[in-house]
Amino acid sequence: MDIKRVSKHLMLNRSRIRRAMTPGAFERIEDAIKKSEATHTGQIRFVVEGALEMAQLLNNQPARARAIDVFSMLHIWDTEQNNGVLIYLLLADHDFEIVADRGIDSKVGYAEWKNICTQMEAEFRGKDFERGILTGIAAVTVHLARHFPATGAHKNELPNEPVVM
Repeated sequence: MDIKRVSKHLMLNRSRIRRAMTPGAFERIEDAIKKSEATHTGQIRFVVEGALEMAQLLNNQPARARAIDVFSMLHIWDTEQNNGVLIYLLLADHDFEIVADRGIDSKVGYAEWKNICTQMEAEFRGKDFERGILTGIAAVTVHLARHFPATGAHKNELPNEPVVM
């Protein structure tokens, strides 16, 4: 168990998530997802989680494993074309993760998702949290539009609103 990590998680709460984002950031993120999804048939969800719970910390759960749990909990895997994508931020760890359903993941792959996360984390280190998230949405959009382009009207299978956990 990493004591430094545990203490960072214990100190972070939901109000710190709101303070990390500029006013209107969640609305702009939702709007970016909506605009993105007009260009493809994929589904994007953004989730920010301030910190893990004690049981998760005691089990030393990595951000990637938690992101996979959240992907499942929010049914992002349950899209018609298997092209749902989760952009997950674990704020206490300053860690972005992307989890993609098999339809899009087989076309893009882990290395490219990790590259996008690295770009978002670079913005995060500069304290521009919103820009990092919007950068990630734009990069994911490129892949979804290439592999699952919109061909007329299509339904929105998942909510666009950011989730704060």
